[in-house]
Amino acid sequence: MKFFAEFFQFLKERKIWWLAPIITVLLLLGLLLWLAESSAVAPFIYTLF
Repeated sequence: MKFFAEFFQFLKERKIWWLAPIITVLLLLGLLLWLAESSAVAPFIYTLF
């Protein structure tokens, strides 16, 4: 969790808030793919793409 705190502090100091939505979407997509690897929900997730 310290990484996220430092990352948001970096965004705040450098005033590059436009990176936050991009990073968030990439993290959510990665989480979705990780969950789809070995779950019973995988066939339903694959239909989204």
